[in-house]
Amino acid sequence: SRSVSPVFVGRAAESAALDAALARAAGGEPQALVIGGEAGVGKTRLIEEFATAAAREGAVVAVGGCVEIGADGLPFAPFSTALRALGRALPEELASAADGQEEELARLLPEWCETPAAAAPAHRSDEEGMARLFARTARLLERVAAHRTVVLVLEDLHWADASTRHLLSYLFRTLRTGRLAVLASYRSDDIHRRHPLRPLLAELDRLRTVRRIELGRFNRAEAGRQIAGILAREPDPDQVDAIFERSDGNAFFVEELAVAAREGNRAGLTDSLRDLLLVRVERLPETAQRVARVVAEGGSTVGHRLLAAVARLAEDDLIEALRAAVNANILSTAPGDDGYRFRHSLVREAVGDDLLPGERSRLNRRYAEALEGDPTLVPAGERALRLASHWYHAHDPAKALPAVLDASVTARRRHAHAEQLRLLERAMELWDAAPEEIRATLRPVDCAESHRPCGCDRAHEPPRYLDLMAEAAVAGRLCGERDRALKITKRALRLLEDGGDPLRAAWFWVQRSRLIQALARGDGRRELGSAQDLVRGLPPSEVHAEVLATAANWSMLHDPGPDAVSAAERAVAYARMVGADDIEQNARLTLGQLLVDAGHTETGLAQMYEVRDEVVARGLTSVVGRSHVNLPAVLEGVGRSAEAVAVLREGLRLTQEWGLRDSEAWVWANLASSLISRGHWDEATEAAVSARRIGQSAKPRGAAAGRLAQLALARGDIAAAARFLGAGRASYGTHDPQPQNDLRMSCLALGLAAAEGRLLDARAEADRVLGAGFPPGTHRHAWPLLLAAAVAESDAATAGPPHTDTGRAAFLERLFAAVRRLTTGAPLWLAYEAWTRAEIDRARARATPRTWSDVVTAFEALERPYDLARVRHRLAEALLAHGGDDARARATALLRLTRATATHLGARPLADAATLLARRGRLALTAAPPPADPADALGLTTREREVLRLVCAGRSNRQIAETLFISPKTASVHVSNILGKLGVSGRGEAAAVAHRTGMFPAGSPTPGTVG
Repeated sequence: SRSVSPVFVGRAAESAALDAALARAAGGEPQALVIGGEAGVGKTRLIEEFATAAAREGAVVAVGGCVEIGADGLPFAPFSTALRALGRALPEELASAADGQEEELARLLPEWCETPAAAAPAHRSDEEGMARLFARTARLLERVAAHRTVVLVLEDLHWADASTRHLLSYLFRTLRTGRLAVLASYRSDDIHRRHPLRPLLAELDRLRTVRRIELGRFNRAEAGRQIAGILAREPDPDQVDAIFERSDGNAFFVEELAVAAREGNRAGLTDSLRDLLLVRVERLPETAQRVARVVAEGGSTVGHRLLAAVARLAEDDLIEALRAAVNANILSTAPGDDGYRFRHSLVREAVGDDLLPGERSRLNRRYAEALEGDPTLVPAGERALRLASHWYHAHDPAKALPAVLDASVTARRRHAHAEQLRLLERAMELWDAAPEEIRATLRPVDCAESHRPCGCDRAHEPPRYLDLMAEAAVAGRLCGERDRALKITKRALRLLEDGGDPLRAAWFWVQRSRLIQALARGDGRRELGSAQDLVRGLPPSEVHAEVLATAANWSMLHDPGPDAVSAAERAVAYARMVGADDIEQNARLTLGQLLVDAGHTETGLAQMYEVRDEVVARGLTSVVGRSHVNLPAVLEGVGRSAEAVAVLREGLRLTQEWGLRDSEAWVWANLASSLISRGHWDEATEAAVSARRIGQSAKPRGAAAGRLAQLALARGDIAAAARFLGAGRASYGTHDPQPQNDLRMSCLALGLAAAEGRLLDARAEADRVLGAGFPPGTHRHAWPLLLAAAVAESDAATAGPPHTDTGRAAFLERLFAAVRRLTTGAPLWLAYEAWTRAEIDRARARATPRTWSDVVTAFEALERPYDLARVRHRLAEALLAHGGDDARARATALLRLTRATATHLGARPLADAATLLARRGRLALTAAPPPADPADALGLTTREREVLRLVCAGRSNRQIAETLFISPKTASVHVSNILGKLGVSGRGEAAAVAHRTGMFPAGSPTPGTVG
């Protein structure tokens, strides 16, 4: 009989929306759509009609459904199925797109690689393994859809496993290129308040790139057209009324009721709809009913060979039973597969719900035995997970425990950590029920971390209950289920309270420290202290090395000093002894940064460069990201911004190539910082925005917000600066204070208060920081704050209202004392010291042109154009106050340079300040410059130009130094540089070149002369 309406009814608006999305996708704009609707409302029919239309337009349509086995979903099932379909339709294109990435992508499709990464044991957890897999999947789809429109359909999201949901969310957030449309559907009436799909739907609602389509029920007219199509005639109006009232416009129930009415089953109109569905099944022959029950318990789709093994019918009898079920539209053949599925999931659920408990257990046992007897009955990537589900639902702990543990290893190797956690929790549930002899013969757990430190042989000894807890804790941390992981570590530590296994207990304390920090419930210090107490005095081990490395890294961020250096050195030594490469390289990276903080800059940087090169060459992904974050951050901190940018650009390439998503966000944030220093502010803004968009954890987003606040403040956008400052503070939170973050935020808060004229608030913020002091290693963050405080007081002293003078003298003394104590071991810090001292002198009305000339000289060598422009402005101000025509000429030149830089950067407050100062000094900044400046052509800096002018006037080095307020040694260096650039050997030749090129026209003032 025919129960599917030959007429596609209604859905005009929804079809138009899908067609428009297809057109945009064909134009190169990726589309993301989610279709929701109750069971039976017509989602599948709408998608089928759209897929058919898309194929007519030349698009390739790949369909994958979430596979349900009992209450479990297979990891990545819809993506695996859809990629197989793409492989059949576009084999060459897919192979080309996956070229070089087959090993990683084999976690989705094992057949892509003879020895996939998913089949090889991993020794430690890959913190960003899932992100890397997701990034490569997105890149694969973008490449496949580069020249051909591709429609990816993912059905039945309400059954999706957590890993599938996470991957879909990633794709919806990150797809930017390609002729690709991703369409997902879900059953809305299944989404109860605690359903795991609900958070994803809420997230998608916030994405402007995702179009949600809610499919409603038919109205009476639409139901009537559907009934007419099924009956192949115009129905009686009373019959339409009855069916419409009974079905309430649900398309599937309209269909079932229409068929029942056509076949004379009038009772169906008064029975429950569930009974109506079962009545149609019960009219099948007994063998067909039996087969239907087997299929109902086998999951969404059951292959023919597997069905035959479980049904245990003669081949002819099985074929006849299947033919009867297919002809009755109870079952249908699965598209693209040699298998069967229920025509509608509602029928499968009705049949499944009608199974007796013993009957369900028996069917699950048969499925499990069939899979054990012939592993080829299901795809290799599904076998372990299906076997675990069937044995578990067969209620046989002896069989279920080993199967569940094997499945957890498979899930882990596929980076399906949420499914791994669920399976491990199931294994813990089965542990006591399984016989001791079964537990003694279990295969070793594929350890993710160093949690089996008690001398046991990982390769041969069976796991213990605590091993399961350790694996579950790691899986929970990696999949974001941190609360569940924290509860597991708490239970584990209770079991270890007798003190018989200090290394294992120390490992769990380290996990608790990480989880507490991630959950914003503390800084993790107490937990790390407990771990350190437990390993103290014990011989070297992997756990001991990890505890020391973690403690050293914690101290580097929170309390750097000699103890942190000692811990890092021991961590390196211990990790090297036990062969823990990633722990060793992480500890070396920490040690390098601590050495820089301690003043051993070149030694520390050399170690960090060495680690970076080693981990890249060896592919240690767990350290690659961090090496390209910490090294450039240290380089930027000591003023080597150009080096930092080079490392960061390479870091972007590597983190994007390897899918290190959170590391990429940190790289973008640090790149923004170095680009700000280098004067590339528009690019810095783009980098900070990228960091906020990409960052999965809060702190890189907080760092990026801080960079945007810094730019907004420099550009005079006070409202934006306040907004970004608030966002940065919110991202950092208060649970885990770190000096570097606190000092950055305080510096911004101080600058914002000063910009808004709130000097007392700025002073209070500075006093708070000065009172707390600067921990060792924080000087690179302390100098900008001290400078900001000095600038606020300096500006207020020259332009602020009188009442702000109260307390200034005492505050300046406190500020000056902090300046004297702070480290000046890098050229940048020396420049900051000179600038801060000059601002304090300015606040005390003691600054002279020589004071500011020294600061300008310091910054001319640092390639920080904004800072140089600011101190040039200060020198111009001092020269105008000093008086004299020569001083006015120099001030004019300085202010022109200042305003040009400020205008280029968009630093409106500085440009306005330069214009105002010029106006007060009656200086013309708008005079047209000469057509071509010979000094520029020769590569002379502003200071070298001034020195050459004096050389032409016959001045000695000492006279030049006195005129320009620099030391004779500095004057000598400038003269040597000038001779080199001009290609001459003496002062006379240099003067001749200057005369010949017309560098100093007759009558132009010479520095130091009075007109």
